Amino acid sequence: MTDDTGLLEHCLGNIPRRREGYTTDDNARALWACAVWRQHADQAGDRDLQATLDRLIDRYLGFLLWVQQEDGSFHNNIGYDRRPEPEKPSDDCLGRALWACAVASAALPDSGRRFVASQLFAKGLPRTTAMKFPRGWAFALAACSFLARNGSGSADSTACIELIELFEERLTRLYREASADGWHWFEPVMTYGNGVLPWALFSAYRVTKREETLAIAKESLDFLIAKMTGQNGVIRPIGNRGWCTPQSRSDWDQQPLEVMKLALASAEAHAVLADPVYRQTVDKCRAWFYGDNDGAVPMADAAEGSCCDGLTPSGANLNQGAESTLSYLLTEAIYHTAVTGG
Repeated sequence: MTDDTGLLEHCLGNIPRRREGYTTDDNARALWACAVWRQHADQAGDRDLQATLDRLIDRYLGFLLWVQQEDGSFHNNIGYDRRPEPEKPSDDCLGRALWACAVASAALPDSGRRFVASQLFAKGLPRTTAMKFPRGWAFALAACSFLARNGSGSADSTACIELIELFEERLTRLYREASADGWHWFEPVMTYGNGVLPWALFSAYRVTKREETLAIAKESLDFLIAKMTGQNGVIRPIGNRGWCTPQSRSDWDQQPLEVMKLALASAEAHAVLADPVYRQTVDKCRAWFYGDNDGAVPMADAAEGSCCDGLTPSGANLNQGAESTLSYLLTEAIYHTAVTGG
């Protein structure tokens, strides 16, 4: 699905739909996935995989460098003809791109690639103060927290600490305002990408050590795990046909992205609390892709490294787009990191 421009967004089956173009969201996720898998390739001494990943990393870094605007924001939707499509700026896109660049700037072995990622991050970081939506805050908070723990003491360090305090306060305040007895969440409705909210607070806690942050991170993640677990114990993502409110919960359609983000939050919780329940949740998230789900059907093709776009009442959606495939590959990376303790 990656051509000489970047990662294409959609597929019919496993054949790319070129006319639907590219998104920065997917190319940022791809950079993140490749940066993480590059570390595993290094540990395994797999030179062929290292070379393949380096080529892909260059493509995705080049894409992000191309779509970053002079004000530091990232244009998200690009047509197959390489023309930017009309859109409103997206907090999620900015936060996701900054997270990917933060990981790449700290994790990649090549100093030249780290430099490019760090420059992309530095240029985009000031734009985060204008963010209005919590998932953008969460990605920015996680990125700054990650660099505060793993960075090299760059000029961005002071800005990162200030932004950690800003977004940590915003998310904890959001939780205090929305949560109630029997509803331990940041918003009146649980919609998409839910796992990034507790994930970001666990990440922040590793820097700030604020007990309220830890308490909210744990309480909200435990609530999310309960809402995303069926009576038979398998992971049951909140469906996108109606989401989840205090009165009702949608079971369909189930999205691989929700499973990956639950795994991400659970892995971070395990790193902080060392509670085996969170490691078990990561295991269950991985198992969801291989058929331990409500449809009892495999979602992922391990040989191809691809994943179906969703689980419906009648089975798997056989299209295998970028978001779902990357959700599978990132869940695998999260699982293997949890296994090795990395």
